[in-house]
Amino acid sequence: MSLIDSFRAEARAAPESGIVAVVNYGRLREGLIPLWAGEGDLPTPAFITDAASKALAGGETFYTWQRGIPDLRQALARYYARHFGKTFPEEQFIVTGSGMHAIQMSLTALAGAGDEVIYLSPAWPNFDAAAALSGAVPVPVTLDHSGNGWSCDVEKIASAITPRTRALFINTPSNPTGWTADHETLQAILDLARAKNVWIIADEIYSLFHYGHGRAPSFLDIATEEDRILFVNSFSKNWAMTGWRVGWIKTHPSLQQVFENLIQYSNSGVAQFMQRGAVAALDEGDGFVAEQVERARKARDLVCGILGATGRARFTVPQGAFYLFFTVDGITDSRTAAFDIVDKANVGLAPGTAFGPGGEAFLRLCFHRRLDQLEEAAHRLAKWMKTV
Repeated sequence: MSLIDSFRAEARAAPESGIVAVVNYGRLREGLIPLWAGEGDLPTPAFITDAASKALAGGETFYTWQRGIPDLRQALARYYARHFGKTFPEEQFIVTGSGMHAIQMSLTALAGAGDEVIYLSPAWPNFDAAAALSGAVPVPVTLDHSGNGWSCDVEKIASAITPRTRALFINTPSNPTGWTADHETLQAILDLARAKNVWIIADEIYSLFHYGHGRAPSFLDIATEEDRILFVNSFSKNWAMTGWRVGWIKTHPSLQQVFENLIQYSNSGVAQFMQRGAVAALDEGDGFVAEQVERARKARDLVCGILGATGRARFTVPQGAFYLFFTVDGITDSRTAAFDIVDKANVGLAPGTAFGPGGEAFLRLCFHRRLDQLEEAAHRLAKWMKTV
């Protein structure tokens, strides 16, 4: 028996990220414009890094609160009061080592061997893989796509629920499609979850990156305190903190000890000096976030204008998040196309094959970057389209 054969089947079956495969192929190309990853091009702003540096220099380097320092959990409560108009006690928040960690902890709490978790596809691939690693069975339900854009047929979700279903994973605004659920759709999903007695894992990480009026609709607008919803989120996107790996879970106060125990036996808590930076992000960062959303809106419109003018690119202008999910006439294998684009256009995109059922023919472009780079990348892509 080889070394790898002695590993758990779930570990052996964990797929290579289809996004990272393209990144590794092209990351060292001189002059390449990288639009493949889900992050902006700005470093973390000084008001956040200064707070973390001050705490680090002040000796905040010891073991700390497993569920997060009180100051950060109180700052999260203030954040929700400002942006969602809801008052929550600090006991409803658990600090995690990234949004991905928040998802893993939620899955650990809800689903094990043989259980099923439903998610909407195309989807960020990490949820599918994390569910499978936990021993659960990830069940994709595809969003509908037409000339009117992306939409969610709640009846398809209902048809996918079985006695083994433990949770529905709902990401809105969506990575990669930009689909954003309206209140009517959220209510229908919540009514279904209540009727079937299943949990919702609500990933609303992009709720502030919404190009309508104000933030995106949220389950918080319609849920009661007793609804079975775990809200997972991250500091990565709003405050340019992708490399910090700090996130949170909002949950019912009665579940705090369970999640504290899960934190203890996974990463044992987030470094306290990093949490100080997160406090600054929440309390001082609203202006920065608003600037980033407006910057992303301009970037979206620029890229859509250039690619749309080719007559070859097909897409729905995204309502939320900061990705353009598009097809190119005549291209059906997006993985091969993504590598070809690296070679011939010197632009890095994520292949739609990485995002599961419904995404195979698409390419994902992250437009959360400065306009001159995006304009150059879009023109390179337009030139490449003329050759295929």
